[in-house]
Amino acid sequence: MATDAAAAPVPPAEPAERAAMRRAVELSARGLGSTSPNPVVGCVVLSAEGYPVGEGWHQRAGGPHAEIHALAEAGDDARGGTAVVTLEPCDRTGRTGPCTAALLDAGIARVVYAVPDPSAPGGARRLADAGVDVVQGLLADEAAAGNAAWLTAVRLRRPYVIWKYAATLDGRIAAADGSSRWITSAEARADVHRLRARTDAVLVGSGTARADDPHLAVRDVPGAVQPLRVVADTEATAVRPGARVLDGSAPTLVAVARDADAGELGAAAELLRLPRAQDGLPGLDVAALLAELYARDVRSVLLEGGPGLAGSFVRAGAVDEVIGYIAPLLLGAGPAALGDAGIATIAQALRLKVSETVRVGPDVRVTAVPEESVRAGAVRSGAAGAAATAAPAASTASPAAATGGPSAASAPSAPSATATEES
Repeated sequence: MATDAAAAPVPPAEPAERAAMRRAVELSARGLGSTSPNPVVGCVVLSAEGYPVGEGWHQRAGGPHAEIHALAEAGDDARGGTAVVTLEPCDRTGRTGPCTAALLDAGIARVVYAVPDPSAPGGARRLADAGVDVVQGLLADEAAAGNAAWLTAVRLRRPYVIWKYAATLDGRIAAADGSSRWITSAEARADVHRLRARTDAVLVGSGTARADDPHLAVRDVPGAVQPLRVVADTEATAVRPGARVLDGSAPTLVAVARDADAGELGAAAELLRLPRAQDGLPGLDVAALLAELYARDVRSVLLEGGPGLAGSFVRAGAVDEVIGYIAPLLLGAGPAALGDAGIATIAQALRLKVSETVRVGPDVRVTAVPEESVRAGAVRSGAAGAAATAAPAASTASPAAATGGPSAASAPSAPSATATEES
């Protein structure tokens, strides 16, 4: 990680500062889902004697930053103390004032922050110039992991994409007859709603919209901010008036091809017209879709579509994290979670690092991220919103049928990833 010239590389940390940073990382997670397009940030203030006297986190976009909450709780005990923050304090005036000024006014003598702010650097320099002892890098990896969506979005100028799927132990998202409710447990389905509540948008394709009529809103998560519901419906044929995603309980966007005949859909939903995928691929251009979502302040996307949509995002190099809910079931036949992603050999495989495994009821939730050596910095042109046909994983169906091309119009819709959780 680059070191700000105004901040010293982190020396061996005092136990109190290390403990405070761990607490600050925990606090920052409370803002997931409510601070976008801003980052999540946590702060702990230590007194001059090294005792915690105040803490806070950034709770909502436009609201006070973490440092302000922590300083307010600390009061006069902050004077001569240390502010431990997960992100470099800001030095700009927007909807709120600069945190650097608040720290200086409170008499903070030392600031320890984990990660520099790539969007607006300068806070560390401002503090150092004012005589504050500034240190960067304490528990940087932990803090960066907690802010992965925002940091990735700032760096790549596109939303952070989490592909979520649910499958059996042998990798099937449905049985051979298309049945899939329920592969995973009630506990896993509830966990998906908590995951939705932490992201800015939930995305499915036309196959899922047509087969499942999903709702896609967050349920049973107190205080949740509803994510934007996005349907990639290339031909404007999957989302019909009366669809559950049009019920008004959460904002909804339907992405269609520029030349699609939207008909009456235009009066029922907000439409986003996009170019079709390049290189003869079906569906919409993934890069264009993500660019439009980023322009709408979407910094994280939960991809819940079926195998066709997932394959198009993997092909485009636009998957930053994979979360799989694995149920202890065996089916032996039926569609796999991932469709054609343009991977023909083992050497071309997208290699992942498992970052977490957690028991969720009888199921297991596995979280993995692409290895740094294979992660793409920019999204390649690819297809979004093309439905796969209901072919077994070992099928040798033609590319058009496998990705929802022209021959897919008369084929049965694929069982979708959303059919294995609470839609």
